[in-house]
Amino acid sequence: MPVIGFIYPDHAAEDDYPLAEGLLGAGVRLPVAHIYGTDLHAVPELLDLGSPARLAEGARLLAGHEPDAVVWACTSGSFVYRPDGAREQVEKLAEAAGKPASSTSFAFVNAAAALGVRKVAVAASYPDDVAKLFVEFLGAGGVEVVSMSSEDIDTAAEVGRLAPEAVVELAVSHDHPDAEAVLVPDTAMRTLGVLGAIEERLGKPVLTANQVTIWEGLRLAGETKTVDSFGTLFRRGGE
Repeated sequence: MPVIGFIYPDHAAEDDYPLAEGLLGAGVRLPVAHIYGTDLHAVPELLDLGSPARLAEGARLLAGHEPDAVVWACTSGSFVYRPDGAREQVEKLAEAAGKPASSTSFAFVNAAAALGVRKVAVAASYPDDVAKLFVEFLGAGGVEVVSMSSEDIDTAAEVGRLAPEAVVELAVSHDHPDAEAVLVPDTAMRTLGVLGAIEERLGKPVLTANQVTIWEGLRLAGETKTVDSFGTLFRRGGE
């Protein structure tokens, strides 16, 4: 039975994880450990949030679950370190956990590669300066961003309060005709329950933060699971 541990910052949309556990079915456990800092979408605060000490604490909290892999479930708290720093962040987390590790930022790059997606539109909730760092991270991973929007929402708590219909509209309204997929990069946003609706509206793959984070954890554990309601990635991303 694979156990994937997730280190989640503060509280916002972590209920996407038990939702996923229930739909993935028997044989998968997705425990979540919370670490606390600020939920402000600002570079200095995000660097502190993703620091080695905080992630090591998250690994310690997950240890009792005996996870097969650990994922830092925070996009901005990983890409803000830039590609080399984010890689070092994951390496230190793996060392602290004694298990394979990754982060949501790398999950986006790996999920895009799994789907053969090279050009994307980004529908970001972050302020513009933070969103641009995600664009830079994707570019370093071979993913071209053909359009990027930033909603300028300052805190994760505000993102977590978005109504489902607002999440759908955010994704749909920021598509681009040249994009092969739309990326929605914030684990504070509840997206698993609306993925089907977004993809139906857009007619193309949608990659969202909690979706790719869970997929990445399963990938690290060598597991492939199919859930129709979790978008194209969970229908054919493991092929």
